[in-house]
Order: sequence, then structure tokens, then C-alpha cells
Amino acid sequence: MTTQTPIGIIGGSGLSDFDGIRVVETIDIDTPFGKPSDSITIAEYEGRRIAFLPRHGRGHRIPPTHVPYAANIWALKRLGVFWCITFSAVGSLRKEIAPEHFCIPDQIIDRTRHRHDTFYDDIVMHVSFADPFNAQLRKILYDACCAEGITTHDKGTYVCIEGPAFSTRAESHLYRTWGADLVGMTAIPEAKLALEAEMAYATVAQITDYDCWADETVTVDTVIERMKHNVQNVEKALKRIIPAIPLGTEAQNPAHDSLAFAMITNRACIGAELREKYGLLLEKYIDFKG
Repeated sequence: MTTQTPIGIIGGSGLSDFDGIRVVETIDIDTPFGKPSDSITIAEYEGRRIAFLPRHGRGHRIPPTHVPYAANIWALKRLGVFWCITFSAVGSLRKEIAPEHFCIPDQIIDRTRHRHDTFYDDIVMHVSFADPFNAQLRKILYDACCAEGITTHDKGTYVCIEGPAFSTRAESHLYRTWGADLVGMTAIPEAKLALEAEMAYATVAQITDYDCWADETVTVDTVIERMKHNVQNVEKALKRIIPAIPLGTEAQNPAHDSLAFAMITNRACIGAELREKYGLLLEKYIDFKG
């Protein structure tokens, strides 16, 4: 794993299979936070290395609450990923954001209850989460989707619910009064952990339904049918996204130094065990060889 892979993609298990892409290898990684959702496929497209990770595992076998988010992000970091692009199916809370549209959210509301959402249990780190989705990467995703003629909304507030059940009608109406636009189950803690790993993170939200505020009942059949319809659009977007990533400019992106002022714990209190656990994430800020 000496060759760095700067682009990571988290989504469905079929994302690494489209015209022009060449699979290089499949890697299994152990992390201090357990095993990732599945093995990671390393591929090349137009001379660029990409790491593909199926969020729910191949066969979609892991429910949202139990996705090993920390292991997934750590494993991508270990491979050298900085640009973390994700795809997710969501419900819409706005009539104008219609099923089969795409949306590139810029804000998030955390309604999860049972998920561990930080790497740093043993030291105190206060990372700024004011802008949870990376602005530079969001623009790249939006421009790529629009260039393919996909109806795409350039911003939106994503409510992340625990799942696996969909919302009640009362909850759906409540989220609308909050000014939220989308409801999904996977952006938390994924976005938080990516920021804690100093990655640029953004998501392409694929609209599958109107949740239940529009007096409809969300069904798995409907969601799956619309996800299948979106597969071609996702592939077309990826063919534009991957070449558009500005490799070599990572140091100019705010995510590159998101931990620079986050650590409260005195560095002298971080012993050998913690140095080994956090070395990959904090080596810029602590002499882990000392």
C-alpha cells in the first residue's frame, strides 16, 4: 500500500464498475476501530487512483446504525484518501426537490441516537463542524452532475435519522418546519469522522421519494426502483467528477488542517498506546516517534 490513493468513494457496491475504469486490486484492511464494511477496491480512471468502499457491504447487509463508520474512514485515510465522495439515497422534504433529482447538501441536522461519532475517546478534540460538507468538493460534484444534464440542487439541509424505519408523518412535517430539505440515514457520523480525519467530504444525495409528508408512504420497492434508475446518472457523474478533482491542491483546502486548533489534551499526556492508536490521524501535530 505504498502508492497513495487520493480519491475515495463511498456508496453502493457497483460504483467501481463502469466503462473506462480499470480495477487494480482489492484490499482488506484492519483498523484500530474494527473491520470496514467490506474490502476496498482500488481502481484507476484516466490515470487517477480511486478507492471504492460499499458503505453497507456487498449485498447491502449492514443496516445504517451498524455501519462501521470509523473503520471505513480510517481505512480510506490509511490508503491516502483526502477527497471523500459519497453517494446516498434520501427522501425529499421539498416539492421542488423531486424524486430522481440529485442534491448536494451543505448542512446537516443530527437526529441519530445510537451511533458513536468520534475517533477521539481518549483525548479531547473539539473540531469545528459548522460547515459539515466541504465547499470546494461540493462545487465539483454539482458542476459535474449539471454538466451531464442531471437536475441537481446546489444546496440543502440533510436530516440524518437513526433508521432503519422511515420517518413518522409527524416527524416528516416537523423537519419541514425546521427548514430541512432532505432526510437520510448515513451522513452521520460519516461526515464528522471524515472531518476528524482531515478529509474533504461531500455527498451526492439521490432523491428516491417524498418521505411521508406528502401523504405518501415510503416503500422499499419504490426506493430500490428509483435507485436503479439513478445508476446510469451516477456513473455519468463519476466520469466527470474523478478528472475534475484538483489533485495537488490539498494543502489549500480547509479540511487539510481541520485539527490544527482542535486538541485540548496536553500532548505530554498522550502515551505510547494512544500514539499507536492515533498516529495515522495526528502525526502532523505530535511527534509519535518520541
